[in-house]
Amino acid sequence: MDNTVIEDLPETFQAIIEDFRLADKNERLELLLEYAKELPPLPPHMQGNTAEMEQVTECQTPFFLASEVKDGKVTFYYDVPLEAPTTRGYASILAQGLNGSSPQMVLKVPNTFYNWIGLGDIISPLRLRGVEGVLNRMKRQMATYLHANPQEAK
Repeated sequence: MDNTVIEDLPETFQAIIEDFRLADKNERLELLLEYAKELPPLPPHMQGNTAEMEQVTECQTPFFLASEVKDGKVTFYYDVPLEAPTTRGYASILAQGLNGSSPQMVLKVPNTFYNWIGLGDIISPLRLRGVEGVLNRMKRQMATYLHANPQEAK
């Protein structure tokens, strides 16, 4: 498992990473599935409205995401089928770890963050491509937001 320093990330995100680092391979899978159950539902105005969301085409399952930035803090929303527990778990980790942080903070997360929590040991390379795509899309949305709002890019 990658032992990269995790400083400069939100405390909640650091705690999630540490929990995964302390877990063995079987426990990491169980932890990932627990996170899948904790993925918050879409707010009512987004339910059934994936046309307003960005599809993550790298994922094998239909995965859509949207973001909002209010008062300098980001919130991500995910529409992921219940039948995709590993992807839901990863989305939940990102939501719990990054919601409430700044767009700049999201941009600091390495694209291969999944290695920090040992997902490479428990899910297939094809699924890893999907989870990497999720973070790439999140980061692209934040870069687009900062480009459109240069006063917040400082």
